[in-house]
Order: sequence, then structure tokens, then C-alpha cells
Amino acid sequence: MSAFEQGRVQSGDDGLANTVAEKLRWMIPAAGAMAYPFLLDAFHLAVSPAAGPMSFGRLVLAALCLLAATAAPLPGLACAYRMTMAEPSSFELRARRLAYVSIAAPPLFVLTGVGLGLLHIPVSDELVWVAGWAAACLYVLLGSEQERPAGSAAIAPSIAKWRVTHGVAAAIILLYVAFHLTNHLLGWLGPEVHAAVMKTGRTVYRSSLVEPILVGLMLFQVAVGMRLAWRWSALPADAYRVFQIGSGIYLAAFILTHLNSALVSARAVHHIDTNWAWASGAPTGLIHDAWSIRLVPQYALGVFFVLAHLASGLRGVLIAHGVATTVANRIWVTGLAAGGLVAIAIMSGLCGARI
Repeated sequence: MSAFEQGRVQSGDDGLANTVAEKLRWMIPAAGAMAYPFLLDAFHLAVSPAAGPMSFGRLVLAALCLLAATAAPLPGLACAYRMTMAEPSSFELRARRLAYVSIAAPPLFVLTGVGLGLLHIPVSDELVWVAGWAAACLYVLLGSEQERPAGSAAIAPSIAKWRVTHGVAAAIILLYVAFHLTNHLLGWLGPEVHAAVMKTGRTVYRSSLVEPILVGLMLFQVAVGMRLAWRWSALPADAYRVFQIGSGIYLAAFILTHLNSALVSARAVHHIDTNWAWASGAPTGLIHDAWSIRLVPQYALGVFFVLAHLASGLRGVLIAHGVATTVANRIWVTGLAAGGLVAIAIMSGLCGARI
């Protein structure tokens, strides 16, 4: 019996109050997503030179705000894991899927800002952001506590072929991802080294033959990944599957946002070279620019989740081929740790760290 059913069997106003409180509790990930832009605003105010010399208190405040913004996916992951009941009601399934979407708050906020700019809509992106999440919460809250979505608890139709196709496409894309991440790590040696390696790489991945295929594979991964996530999000899942779904949703939003920013906004509309200066927010930098600070959590979590999602997929393949679960789990944890270290290293380089 779910928490909502338990609330309904209680009598009088207490049961109603408990049910309402329980519903609102599942809105915490969405509330965290709504607060995300304001954490970035607080960070910018704390590090702004206009506020005077940097004090220890402001430094601590800035660190806490940036840490909280970077931890934005955690409430969504936790909520999605707690809502893995076998037969979700309409409300429960909507709330779980909203929790999954909240994991992708960092790239979705970038997409909101870039999209409004491309459309020349003179409205605050924060206003649009809060209104959008409020509308999503209203949609979830209007879900019935009694109706069961048809087939929600049934075993999903076979999607093995889509999983295999998703994995094969990922293996091809991994070649580009490995080069791209390595190139960013070389930023520690300076923008000149990064530019030289990127120039060589672009002769391949920006060729008239390879680039359309690469972009097409990226969009294909997003489409298939969302199909898989939609199916799996309606079924009971352990913590490993919840993380795999959540990291995949983040990557889908990240890919769409990055393609929109790089291919559409930068290259097609504004004719900007997407080089180190573009990625690092030169000349102001990512840290001190009020708009560009949103790129720090987005980039950092993008690097982490791409490696962590690959580790999740590898774990499933290893277990399916007879590798002991404990061994596969250790490899998965190692992949997550490596993803975190690579993310920190790349973002440090983009923010000015050098060897």
C-alpha cells in the first residue's frame, strides 16, 4: 500500500491533511529545480567585485551556493528511488517522472536562457523557469490518487533491440566523447595546446561526412534513451536502474542544450567559433559572469553523468555476461569516481587552472 492509500484509509481531516502533505513532499525536487537559478544568483553576488574585497564569509557563502547548485540532481534521484512502487497511481507516476526531469535542471535552465535569446523574447528566463515548473507541479498534483495508468505495473514489452541499438550507437559516439574530454583536459596546458589538438580533431569530426552522422547519432541516442526512460520509469527499479534512468535523462537534456548552443546559437546564428574562449566564457570567465555561471554546474555534471551513465551500462552488460554482481558494482563505483575526478579537472581548467 502506498503512502497515499494509507492516508486515504485514515478518517476525517487528518487523513486528508496527511495525503496533501504527502503530495507536497513529492514536489521537493521541483521546488529545488525552481530554486536553482537563485542559488546561481547568490553565488554571483558573493563573488562579484562590486561587493568589495572578498572576505572569508563571502567565500564560504559562494562555495555553499555553487555546491548546492551542482547538487541539484540529488533530490530528483532520491525522490525517484523512493517512488518505485509496483502499481503507481496517476499522481505517483507523474510525480516520479517529474522527479526524473528535475535531475536535468542545469542543462534545461541553459536551454531556457539560450532559447529565449534566439527567439528574441524579452522576458526574464528566471520568470519563465519558475512558471514552467509551477505548471508542471500543477499537472502532477491534478493526477488521480486512485486511477492506475493502464499497464503501469505490467512487464513492459520487449525493448531488448532498442537497448542493444542504444549501446552500439553509444560505442560509436564514445570515440568522439573520449577525444572531446581529453581535449578539454589538455586545457590545463593552456588554450594554445587545446586549440592545436582541437584543430586536428575538427578535420575529422567537422568534415562534411562525419559531422552530420555524429549529430544524427546524438539525436538518435536522445530519442531512444527517452523511449527507454519512459518505459522504465513506470516500473519498479533498484537504485542502479534509477541512477541509469536519471543520468540518461540528464544527458538527453545536455545533448539537446549543447547542440542548440553550439550549432544553432553560436555557429549558425551568431557565427562564433566554439573554441576555448567560447567554452570558458572569455573574457569575463565562467565564474564572474552573471549569465555564464550557469554553465559551470551544467558542464561539470555533463562530464560526470556521461562517464557515470557509461559505467551503468557497462555494469548491466557485465552482469548479463556472468560477472559477479559485487565485481560489477565495484566497477560501477570506480566509474562514478573517475567521472567525478574528470569533471573536476575539466571545470578547473575551464575556470583558469593551469599546470
